[in-house]
Amino acid sequence: MTTTNASSNVFKVLVVDDSNTIRRSAEIFLKQGGHEVLLAADGFDALAKVNDYQPQLIFCDILMPKLDGYQTCAIIKRNARFSHTPVVMLSSKDGVFDKARGRMVGCQEYLTKPFTKDQLLQAVQQFGNSQ
Repeated sequence: MTTTNASSNVFKVLVVDDSNTIRRSAEIFLKQGGHEVLLAADGFDALAKVNDYQPQLIFCDILMPKLDGYQTCAIIKRNARFSHTPVVMLSSKDGVFDKARGRMVGCQEYLTKPFTKDQLLQAVQQFGNSQ
């Protein structure tokens, strides 16, 4: 019964995490909320998918090999086409320094892992509607 027209509240969401378990959990939660979900295993994969699919919201893990979440977010935000795309950082660390560093590179929100289905869907509603 879900529709995919532009007027519905279906959002295209990219989940970037090097953990297959986290990616799959987020995908299941977001699809249950009726959203279109793209997955990326690392920062480089994410940059290609952002460019190709232009998601409306990005959930990005911080601790990843090669290109971490801070670097990935900073690169996305430096591109004029995606500078307004909301980025929500995902991390098992919830320190003040980590959150401040996330804000410095342009992330809008910070979710601590393990996150709940409600937390993910609430973030989508909060940031998806601001598009």
